Amino acid sequence: MDDSVHADEAERTTEDLLSADDASDVVETEGVDRWQATKYVAPFVAIGLFDLVLLLGWGLDPLWGFMILPPILFVSVLGWIAFRTGFASDRT
Repeated sequence: MDDSVHADEAERTTEDLLSADDASDVVETEGVDRWQATKYVAPFVAIGLFDLVLLLGWGLDPLWGFMILPPILFVSVLGWIAFRTGFASDRT
């Protein structure tokens, strides 16, 4: 097996970044820690859930109201992953 492909220390996989909870695992992590990523995504989750409650309060059928919940959660998880791994900061 050719290990020269992964010999460059600048290349890190998403698994390396997600498993790096303390600074000893990866010298310089490009993303932010889990708590910070959660704080960045929390307002979007809150707005989405408020929108859901507002729609249900206006008398929308609950089945239709909860159809918007999975996309809200999906996009929030994608945003959390983007902040956590540094993907969002790499693209600015």
